[in-house]
Amino acid sequence: PPAHSRSDWIGPPDRHSNLRPIIFYVPPDESALERRLREARQEAQASNQRFWARHNRAFRQEKEEFIYSRLKAKGLEMRNESGQKATLNAEEMADFYKDFLSKNFKKHLQYNRDWYKHNFRITFLMAQVALVRALRWLRRRKKNVEQ
Repeated sequence: PPAHSRSDWIGPPDRHSNLRPIIFYVPPDESALERRLREARQEAQASNQRFWARHNRAFRQEKEEFIYSRLKAKGLEMRNESGQKATLNAEEMADFYKDFLSKNFKKHLQYNRDWYKHNFRITFLMAQVALVRALRWLRRRKKNVEQ
């Protein structure tokens, strides 16, 4: 982002996780509470990035292995006569998707728990920051009225 930018910047999707990375704006007068909020958001982003990069890598690898094993069982190669990658029909792939989701159910459950923890913490910190800012605004307004 340009040096004069005063907002977060969102990048293109990461090729491993498919998540869009965020470059967080750091205001020059950032308070300790605002820093905690920004760091909590960065931590949540990094955690999501790690999970989905690992998950997507495992998904792609297991999908390729599944396709290879099914094609091999049918006596087919990974590429057909014209050189195109061989595929399976939707019903066969549905078997893979169902098995993959079943195998990874506990991982997804733990991810969801962690996701909620991150988001509750972020929401709590956002409420605190909003309250501090509102009180600061009220004090300034009261001070201006008295003058």
